[in-house]
Amino acid sequence: MPAGNPDYDVIIAGGGMAGLITAASLGYHSKGKHRVLVIDRNRENEPGRKTNNGWTCGDATSKRSLDYLAEHIGVRYGSPELEHPVKGVYVYSPDRKSKVLFEGEGYLFNRKLAPRRQVADARKYGTEFMYEATAERLLSEDGWITGVTGRKTDGTTFTMTAKLVIDATGSSSTLRRFMPIQSMIEKEIDPDDVVGTGRYILDFEPTGDRREFFDPDYCIIHLDQFIAPAGYAWVFPKGRKKVNIGLGVSHSGLARRNRRFKLNDNLQSLIDKYLADNPVIKNFTQPSDDANSGNTKGNWQVPVRRHNDCMVANGFAIVGDAAWMPRPIDAGGISPSIYGGTILGRVAAEALEAGDTSEAGLWKYNVEYMNTHGYPMASFEVLRRYLQTVTNDQIDYGMKHFLSEEDVQAITERKHPEFNQARLMNPGMWLRVLGELSLARGLRYTVRKSSALVEINLAYPDSPKGFAEWQKRLGRELAETVEKFKPLDVAAN
Repeated sequence: MPAGNPDYDVIIAGGGMAGLITAASLGYHSKGKHRVLVIDRNRENEPGRKTNNGWTCGDATSKRSLDYLAEHIGVRYGSPELEHPVKGVYVYSPDRKSKVLFEGEGYLFNRKLAPRRQVADARKYGTEFMYEATAERLLSEDGWITGVTGRKTDGTTFTMTAKLVIDATGSSSTLRRFMPIQSMIEKEIDPDDVVGTGRYILDFEPTGDRREFFDPDYCIIHLDQFIAPAGYAWVFPKGRKKVNIGLGVSHSGLARRNRRFKLNDNLQSLIDKYLADNPVIKNFTQPSDDANSGNTKGNWQVPVRRHNDCMVANGFAIVGDAAWMPRPIDAGGISPSIYGGTILGRVAAEALEAGDTSEAGLWKYNVEYMNTHGYPMASFEVLRRYLQTVTNDQIDYGMKHFLSEEDVQAITERKHPEFNQARLMNPGMWLRVLGELSLARGLRYTVRKSSALVEINLAYPDSPKGFAEWQKRLGRELAETVEKFKPLDVAAN
């Protein structure tokens, strides 16, 4: 570690959910003994704002992740930051005739109000804040990250040094991309591993009671390669007469869909059509009260690959979207940020106490995140790639005939389904399997590959020494799936 007296023990660049939870966890585990600075580009009265369009997000998270936060750092959210409880998430087939319960109990956040609570949680331990400022580049010395340089909204520049810099600035982070030292952190993400997403938050008067289009007790996900090519659409209740409705699409998937049907849709036009076609959500308005104003319409980009294979370097760590943590299968980013921020805060406190914020001193963060939450993400990445190769008719058929109760339970527990009903060794399923043999083979292949990937991830190395060989093994498995699952143009139904 470079000699000298830095300005701070820890600088956290980015004041969104991941950065603020990391700050609270660090304060909790160190009992507030370290000097911590959070740099947020937003005004103090608008903490955590993600884009010019507001705190744009799907807003949903699992009860499981909130229980983890409460258990490990004593933070228990309630009203107003938690806006509405749900009993689970139903995923519907394109024809709306089949559904599967994808998740257990959860909540819808108010993403505008939640950061206010999270700032208070961090400040309780003495965390300092610099608002209306952006960390633009990392400082380095002798192979270590030693601080940041940046610019305030008034045009003035700043330079701050620290024993540890944590990057929580989002998926397009310039800090990660322009790291000035050698490390095992991947700097760039493949454009095909990023989806464009957008949504409205609306008050409305329900027209009818068709639960496949709006259910006040369940989040709804619609799989449909025409409405949301290589992605999905959602209807998440934020009350009995309030909704978060939107969709996410692969940029290349949308281009293929437009070419096939000779259309010129973009993300916003798809969202508007999806809203217009919903028979229940009518007579809607965008709420204008303080809890919602400036946050009712927006688009944003989300990474949908496994998290970065390595998330630490000498004097540096990444978390949240900056570490590509959102789940590949549904782009959910709140739960990964909760797990990642909670774990990183504790590991950072331990590293500071030991006087070792080196790559090796921070390595425990990689291991614990992988073992706690990250191990199935590579398998979900494979499932996402596979779903980009199938048509709406195949999705309808597969959800109707190949999903067993055991598969549903596995999905609810965030495990990969086995799709045993897609096996030719099951005599009772022969006719159904032969009716969609290519689909059955694809599902079985994803199961075998996913099992191998989970096994590899659960063998994540305990120190940097074994990382290169581990990453090669993982890369070989994933490269095969990329070659096998070539996206195809959307077929008409």
